[in-house]
Amino acid sequence: MSGRPEGLSAYVAVTAAYWAFMLTDGALRMLVLLHFHTLGFTPIQLAYLFVFYEIAGMVTNLCAGWIAARFGLTSTLYAGLGLQVVALIALAQLDPGWAVGLSVAYVMVVQGASGVAKDLAKMSSKSAVKLLAPTEQGGLFRWVAILTGSKNAVKGLGFLMGAALLASLGFVWSVLAMAAVLAAILIAVLIAMPPGLPKGRKGAKFSEVFSKSANVNWLSAARVFLFGARDVWFVVGIPIYFYAVLSDGTTEGNRAAFFLMGSFMAVWIILYGAVQAAAPRLLRAATRPEAELIGAARGWALLLFLVPAALAAAALAAPGPAPWLTATLVAGLLAFGAVFAVNSSLHSYLILAFTKAERVTMDVGFYYMANAGGRLLGTVLSGLTYQAGGLALMLGTAAAMVALSALASGRLRAEHPQVTPA
Repeated sequence: MSGRPEGLSAYVAVTAAYWAFMLTDGALRMLVLLHFHTLGFTPIQLAYLFVFYEIAGMVTNLCAGWIAARFGLTSTLYAGLGLQVVALIALAQLDPGWAVGLSVAYVMVVQGASGVAKDLAKMSSKSAVKLLAPTEQGGLFRWVAILTGSKNAVKGLGFLMGAALLASLGFVWSVLAMAAVLAAILIAVLIAMPPGLPKGRKGAKFSEVFSKSANVNWLSAARVFLFGARDVWFVVGIPIYFYAVLSDGTTEGNRAAFFLMGSFMAVWIILYGAVQAAAPRLLRAATRPEAELIGAARGWALLLFLVPAALAAAALAAPGPAPWLTATLVAGLLAFGAVFAVNSSLHSYLILAFTKAERVTMDVGFYYMANAGGRLLGTVLSGLTYQAGGLALMLGTAAAMVALSALASGRLRAEHPQVTPA
């Protein structure tokens, strides 16, 4: 670490910009969901609002790895921050007098631009870890866990901030305030970005984004179903359920429900981030060989399966919304978040362990394309399953997707069975 001060400074700058971005990303998700729910949008219509966001993430991650390899990591970071500012300003132009269909289409397009922005920024940060992390005593896993865990803690604060801004400033002024802050951060990064990150190579070919590594491909498949299992309840179903049981329909009731839901989502993501950051210690990663960590990925997925399965059974047993069911959901989803965090942290380490430095942006881009594909699948199913079968069908779908993730994780193989993790 001491031999790479310039690179470390660049990594810190990229990470700080990524934190600022994720704060606005979390806030925007809550603003859009709650604002349009109060306007009378159905669960399926709410899910549609986020569809382009996830589709854009898939396309962006497929291309961003090549763009970063060709033009350098700082170019993708700047593009991500700038595009998010434009998306926020565009969202503020939404006219409440527009027809529902036009409003949905407009927000879908703007959210698509925001999805492109997020994944450009994410790929820059995650690839920087592989290039700059120390290589001894589990340094890679530790740096990945700290970056990912802190990012999710910041995003959790963003959920709370979004609910608070909506209740206090309203929709338009909230998104304009976030655009102004993010624009200031972009200007600061443009002026003061330290040197140290690769500038790109002219010979990079787009075809290189498709990995020939079986481990990268199976891990990407496991990632699809892992994040689909989270977003199938996280995006639409659970927020709408909580709104139904917490709000009495009045303005004051809505404001109280916004704060309570924002607080729960914030606590969930902050807990998720804290466990992610602690995952290397929980798994004793510094002293265990790579083969054991690969095997742990399947075991932790099977443990995660038990949580949505139990919650689906509880939802089936309840005749409708009830205090005991709500309390069970809160406790169960917090447990889901903790176990999910270990799964996610293991995946984030393994993708960097499996890739080589010369292809890091390509493999990370492909992997996060799979991540976005899982979120897209979960987003669509969140609205569909909640509207078709309520909590029980939604949570049962989450359990089935975790089971598929465990099956894919079981196909991973150690490339260096006797070597401790870098």
